[in-house]
Amino acid sequence: MDRLFLNANVLFSAAYRRDSGLLRLWKLPQCSLLTSSYATEEARRNLARSAQRARLGRLLEPVTIVGEAESPDAADVGLPAKDQPILAAAIRAKATHLLTGDARHFGPLYGRTVGGVLITRPAPYLQGLT
Repeated sequence: MDRLFLNANVLFSAAYRRDSGLLRLWKLPQCSLLTSSYATEEARRNLARSAQRARLGRLLEPVTIVGEAESPDAADVGLPAKDQPILAAAIRAKATHLLTGDARHFGPLYGRTVGGVLITRPAPYLQGLT
């Protein structure tokens, strides 16, 4: 079973539009969805409309929210300080994948496994399922 850690931009994008393709993640059998309170608050802060924030709340119902963490692995890969808690939480939660659309900061890590977590964008993950 894959354990998918969702970064804030994945949560944001899924909640932003009612018909987001990312909603497929919530329908995957044999997957558990994880995130952190840090990621959920960032997504919530960036959603402008109350309907979007309400949609985010509904999307978070089946998602396991894990505690914050620190990890030497997260600090040693060149991520900005604001992104290190995301990777650290994914590692602590024993996620199999960290799904993020943040190519600016996580892009150099796409396709790499750090602390047991494969970092990838959502689209390649979803494409690999078909």
